[in-house]
Amino acid sequence: MKFNKATLAVRGLSQLGPRRYSSTASSHRPAPLAGITVVSLEQAIAAPFCTRQLADLGARVIKVERPVVGDFARQYDTRVNGLASHFVWTNRSKESLALDLKEKKDHDVLMKLLAQADVLVQNLAPGASARLGLSHDALKEKHPSLIVCDISGYGQDGPYRDKKAYDLLIQSEAGMLSVTGTGKEPAKVGISIADISAGMYAYSNILSALLQRGKDGKGCRIDISMLESMVEWMGFPMYYTFNNAPGPTPAGASHAAIYPYGPFETGDDQSVMLGIQNEREWVNFCNDVLLQPELATDARFSSNSLRTQNRDELKEVICNVFTDLTADQTIARLDRASIANASVNDMQGVWNHAQLKARDRWTEVQTPAGKVEALLPPGSTKSAEQGGYEAQMGSIPKVGEHNEVILAELGISQ
Repeated sequence: MKFNKATLAVRGLSQLGPRRYSSTASSHRPAPLAGITVVSLEQAIAAPFCTRQLADLGARVIKVERPVVGDFARQYDTRVNGLASHFVWTNRSKESLALDLKEKKDHDVLMKLLAQADVLVQNLAPGASARLGLSHDALKEKHPSLIVCDISGYGQDGPYRDKKAYDLLIQSEAGMLSVTGTGKEPAKVGISIADISAGMYAYSNILSALLQRGKDGKGCRIDISMLESMVEWMGFPMYYTFNNAPGPTPAGASHAAIYPYGPFETGDDQSVMLGIQNEREWVNFCNDVLLQPELATDARFSSNSLRTQNRDELKEVICNVFTDLTADQTIARLDRASIANASVNDMQGVWNHAQLKARDRWTEVQTPAGKVEALLPPGSTKSAEQGGYEAQMGSIPKVGEHNEVILAELGISQ
């Protein structure tokens, strides 16, 4: 059957060649985004994290990079056999196309590529994509089925539009630093949480746009703001301060409004995380963990509000008990009492986590420096019997590694 371009767009099929990172298990269903081509002018974390999720689902992701140096995240560190940890994390299963978009011939290559793409993602500096003729307004007439996703710090309009936006700056603007730390000094979240939130909202909006396009054949513009993404995640503390109420007091690794909920030291110089969510659990905790049933009705601790108000006194009581126990003994006691708990792991503890191993969640991906371990995407499965898909776990590319192949597919000689 012969399809014209409009039909291909509605069906979500790419006119470029087939994706090269096909599943090795033919018994699996096709990956959900097989046949979709994503072109991304991306750097740092937010856009690369978004497009890596799309690649995991089988999309062909063509990463447009500056010649030679590429995405500046490639130089963040050298922790993964000489490669940058951020880059290895967010760039598997992609093809690298090195273009200097200030050069007309390279810009022409990009425009020809977009004529055959389903999605364009970009997180360039504010205004840069528009100057390159890559805005949705500039592209929609010629490419009505193209989905254009812009990711920026503050959005494509408004008084903050042109402000530089890095993860820590957005955490600060969004109020995250007001609820972290110890009260004496704020602390940033230890991962790029503002970038990640923006990347995930870009990802989910693109999936929604693809579903919508499957109904009416039309593309759209998606405007993702890191600030708005982060503020959405700040919903609890925002509503906690409704009508100018005072904000939650930063409580380190403990919960600001529920107690006991946080880390407690044990006698072997370890820590155990535990959380009490209701009065039934509080009674069980007093009876079966602390072995002090009278505490359940102690006037200082008889409700969550009182326990939170008197947290220093209660912490001393708990730590006096835990001092005589190891972390393993404490966890065993908490488990018997059905009290939620967790180990306080470092990164090596996560690499070696028994649950991840038991569920067979690790695989390997190829990099320019050899194979490295990689976590399978949440939701994917290795078992075709479960009716799911097998995630695409392709290589991490070198800068410009796929120029020759992509240009040949476009009928362009180097």
